[in-house]
Amino acid sequence: DQPLGRAFYLGLFHAVSAFNNAGFALFTDNLMSFGTDPWICFPLGLATILGGIGFPVLFELGRHLRHRVVRWSLHLRVTVGTYAILFVVGVAAFLLGEWTNPGTLGPVDVGGKLVIGVFSGIQPRTAGFNSVDIAQLDPATLLITDVLMFIGGGSAGTAGGIKVTTFALLAFVMWAEVRGEPTVHVLGRRLPPAIQRQALTVALAAVGLVMVSTVTLLEISDFGLDAVLFETVSASATVGLS
Repeated sequence: DQPLGRAFYLGLFHAVSAFNNAGFALFTDNLMSFGTDPWICFPLGLATILGGIGFPVLFELGRHLRHRVVRWSLHLRVTVGTYAILFVVGVAAFLLGEWTNPGTLGPVDVGGKLVIGVFSGIQPRTAGFNSVDIAQLDPATLLITDVLMFIGGGSAGTAGGIKVTTFALLAFVMWAEVRGEPTVHVLGRRLPPAIQRQALTVALAAVGLVMVSTVTLLEISDFGLDAVLFETVSASATVGLS
């Protein structure tokens, strides 16, 4: 229990931290003490999504709601669709990997596991809050979290990473190549070669940065690959999970 003024300050601080995908918390265990509390975790998770999905998406959704426009732009469809898919994948992977882990979800009841799973599926979008001990995660969960952190959030938002649009565009390029198509189309729109080169450059530059940093830290520290790769991806994507 907190006095009213202190409670208001804590709520405001953590709401701002979530919306800006900062991940700073005013508790020594971050948010582990509130891991099974949906009244804390779900509002912070929603603020994380709203800040990280990108301001162009928020502005366009606002225009649609005000003017009741039905047709979404290509950017909106790609961002929301990819964000939703990665959210489902993140939550499902966390729950499957940690359901029986005694260091994370194992001792928690089903309702608490779902709350922690949803919250932990959102946070790798570069918000950085944690409601379980990250050091106790299964190596497979750590690897999936690495991938989600590397991808990050939406363009022109508060999240880091290479952005979901970059990831989605590269997926469309690969799909066109697999099918042997001479041009790349995204939801019925032709993707210009310049955009393809930009997406490839951003992704490969980020991979190079992570690889060089990971190798360097492996050489100068005694930590294993799981820990070093996690820290490097977290830092490069401005996540803050550790």
